[in-house]
Amino acid sequence: MTNNNTPSIYKSPAGERAIMALYDNALVNWPVPHEERTIPTRHGDTFVIACGPESAPPLVLLHGAGTNSAIWAGDVAVYSQHFRVYAIDLLGEAGRSAPNRLDWYSSAYAEWLAEVLNVLQIAQAVLLGASLGGWTAIRFATMQPERVSQLVLLCPGGVVATRPSFMVKVIPLSFLGTWGARRISRMMSGNQPFSKEAEDILVQVMANFKPRIETLYIFTDEELARLTMPVLLIGGTKDVFFNMDRLAERLSTLLPALTMQIIPGAGHALLDTTGHVMAFLEATETTGPVLA
Repeated sequence: MTNNNTPSIYKSPAGERAIMALYDNALVNWPVPHEERTIPTRHGDTFVIACGPESAPPLVLLHGAGTNSAIWAGDVAVYSQHFRVYAIDLLGEAGRSAPNRLDWYSSAYAEWLAEVLNVLQIAQAVLLGASLGGWTAIRFATMQPERVSQLVLLCPGGVVATRPSFMVKVIPLSFLGTWGARRISRMMSGNQPFSKEAEDILVQVMANFKPRIETLYIFTDEELARLTMPVLLIGGTKDVFFNMDRLAERLSTLLPALTMQIIPGAGHALLDTTGHVMAFLEATETTGPVLA
């Protein structure tokens, strides 16, 4: 259930409506047939987009901070050919799940995701998370590793601290309206520029959404060493959030089954990664029951 006393995560009701209108448009134009569900959990109602054959193995997609599952619209046509895809809106972000923001230093996000998967009757799945979604996937996988067959991390949080230089640059730009927002979007994309439609969405979110400002929990060596399943790390050499060399080095020393794909010129907002992801999933595919 949603806590009615939770402060708004949007700057205004009109701003929330503007973001939701963009999301509604993305859902209307979703590239494959899909279902939409709202799952009640003890931490808050959770919005899920499901597509692909119901008999296929499950793939769970977790978006990053300040976004929603619309970011996967360009990828689901590929993934849904092989998987039953579940794109889940994170709690407290700019989607259709509850605005409740859980404690990053507790087990709450792992408990929440476990509850969602239980309702969906998923005993084990492939998890694919981007940025904060990658952090959420790691949190779940370190606590219930037996439920994750393969783990795909796109520039994940929680491995190294955010670059201080990014905050120094982005805070002044955030006060410069649309011009500043477009500068931030170009920083995020590196040498892989967004389409105009994607940039317009990012600008709308930055203008109307209140991001979390707390420091994200950094996982311990002991926690990361629990990730014994096949793991794919995809990052960009121009990631303004994280030092990708340090991130990749830390994971490579702790994860026994790590594959890395560091893309020259790519930024924090990674584009066109389905080829890398599918090649990894096919190469590391395991057999066995995946549905409860």
